[in-house]
Amino acid sequence: MVDALAAESRYALDTEFHRERTYRPQAALIQIAWPGDLVLIDPLAVDVTPLAKVFAADGLMVAHAAGQDLEVLDCCCGKSPERIFDTQIAAGFLGLGTPALATLYEGEIGWKPPKGDRLTDWLVRPLKASQLDYAAGDVMHLLEIHDRLSSRLQHQGRLGWAEAEFELLLERNRQRQHPEDAWTRIKEARHLRRRDLPVTRSVAMWREQRAARINQPVRHVLSDVAVVSISQAAPRTADELAAVRGVGNGVARGKLGPAILKAVADGLASDWRPPPKRAARSDAIDRLRPAVGLVTSWVGQLARDRKIEPSLLATRSDIEALIRGDPDARLAQGWRAEMVGEPLRRLVAGEAALAFDKDQLVLEERSNRPVVN
Repeated sequence: MVDALAAESRYALDTEFHRERTYRPQAALIQIAWPGDLVLIDPLAVDVTPLAKVFAADGLMVAHAAGQDLEVLDCCCGKSPERIFDTQIAAGFLGLGTPALATLYEGEIGWKPPKGDRLTDWLVRPLKASQLDYAAGDVMHLLEIHDRLSSRLQHQGRLGWAEAEFELLLERNRQRQHPEDAWTRIKEARHLRRRDLPVTRSVAMWREQRAARINQPVRHVLSDVAVVSISQAAPRTADELAAVRGVGNGVARGKLGPAILKAVADGLASDWRPPPKRAARSDAIDRLRPAVGLVTSWVGQLARDRKIEPSLLATRSDIEALIRGDPDARLAQGWRAEMVGEPLRRLVAGEAALAFDKDQLVLEERSNRPVVN
């Protein structure tokens, strides 16, 4: 199969996996279809690392909402594809929103895939025939969907836009999360004092490394509440650690206690300091704060008019990044710069104005004649 598939110009792929009880997603099934064939691979029964040969070839992987599938393939095969076409993203550039695969199948080719239990346990063996049918349905007609969507994208001059978004999807998957940055993913950490953050960083890094080593979710090692509470209390003894919210006597006096206390001590002794906080709103955003909501509404209206999923065109954060002058702002690059970035630049510069016209927001040349002095 690997030899045959490596020679194909494209193939459809989907995965079934679980990650509720593990640090890394655990592949339970890999479904692949190409012209004239469809296979279901059981990662619990065979070594799937040879699929890396397929992913290293020049074939295009067609998938739906592929973000998590890419991570699964990286974990179980050691590699993910070099090229991808995501049918959910493609649908967003054609005014179809962010449809579920079943919705896309029914809307595009009038086919209803087999129904399945969304919460089925894919790790149980043997799999039922109904489960296998459901899994096969995920890739059975995906290449036909690719034909239809790519043709319409090409016709509308948007294939390049979609391909740029596919590349961003692959790039995000390539960017590995570093243990030393784990503290930034703890929401409660934003409310801590800056002097507490070195301990937060040290304890969160230890938790991340241990979770990866024993392949358990980080919350099973230590809760976010416990990490934040430890940062505030900075315990130095087992008694002090036991008194911290979310820790308790069992953890403090067990085998994890000394490791946590060492992480606290390392944080206290560290010369690391958190990077200076970038102002949430620059002067420009403060000045235009009353208009940001209106501009966001205009962008949403533009997305509807152009039949593009609004989140693909621009988010509120994208708008603020452009106003702030961020060099990597999405709206300052590529097709978004032409459609949204340049008009917003003119608005911010006072060269254009927003007006209502027949219940529509219109960005137009500014008259420089104020209605109210």
